[in-house]
Amino acid sequence: MRLSELPTPALIVEASDLQHNLAAMAATLPGSRCRPHVKAHKCTTLAAEQLASGHRSFTCATPLEVIGMAKAGLGEDLLLANETVDAQRLGAMAALSDARVTVAVDSDATIDAAAAAGIREVLIDVNVGLPRCGCDPDDAGRLADRARAKGLGVRGVMGYEGHVMPVVDRADRTKQVEECMAKLQAAHDLVGGEVTSAGGTGTYDLHRWANEIQAGSYALMDTYYGRLGLPFRQALSVWTTVISVSPKWMVCDAGLKSLGMDHGDPSIDGAKVWFCSDEHVTFAPEASSSLRSLRVGDHVKVLPAHVDPTMALHERVHIVNGDDVIDTWAIDLRGW
Repeated sequence: MRLSELPTPALIVEASDLQHNLAAMAATLPGSRCRPHVKAHKCTTLAAEQLASGHRSFTCATPLEVIGMAKAGLGEDLLLANETVDAQRLGAMAALSDARVTVAVDSDATIDAAAAAGIREVLIDVNVGLPRCGCDPDDAGRLADRARAKGLGVRGVMGYEGHVMPVVDRADRTKQVEECMAKLQAAHDLVGGEVTSAGGTGTYDLHRWANEIQAGSYALMDTYYGRLGLPFRQALSVWTTVISVSPKWMVCDAGLKSLGMDHGDPSIDGAKVWFCSDEHVTFAPEASSSLRSLRVGDHVKVLPAHVDPTMALHERVHIVNGDDVIDTWAIDLRGW
């Protein structure tokens, strides 16, 4: 199939850019040094590509991702990096016979729920500065003792410095990572274990203490991370059709229902995006841009600001080589 034959809006990934990104991460964080976060793409076929690049352990955001990865034969070492007390979902993960499953815990309640469901291993999730999940670093040792008393194996600690990811100045970002990781190291001193898990795409190369990094967006990238000057290419875009042309603006057939918008408007190279509606992106081509010659029925690439929710809005992603569609992958880990 040719790219021009795809019904729009369609999610597309340039194959060469994806392979560049996978190779770049594997060169910097080989093997177990990176635990790719599949929430960024929710696609077991892409996860298999990450495995082929040397990364054998994975981070998941939902029990469905854990179960789906295991069923796809990618369950060698799966971490659910979110807390849950849902007995049915915990039980379903515990029942996986062909996967190693570790669950994040940060409270008596999450520890008790994991133990009751038959989960075998946990990480103590530590608050390193992002006001979300995670225990106080000073309480990590007590929680680890409680988990071990319940029969759980405690593999170590994890902490996510998500508030640091968008800091554009690299020196400032580095300083804040060190402050966060000092808290995680203090917690690890109390907990023990072989794992210190942290980080993401924005801080993947700034860690001295964490021995595994939970990076996800690097594989496909978005404009939010693109501001940081990272060595990863924008592989993902939404392929759209121009459906209306006015003297000062144009409209294509993407919108809020096909683009993750929590990090702001998407981008179009050579144009200014004015705003997005449910099924429309209104944009104005720059004065010198070739986009000024677009007509109704022509196509344009829209670059999402946030890869994770964009992927979750689509059922499939098309892999392209220039104008050729060379494969189509199911986004099979969507939902909860």
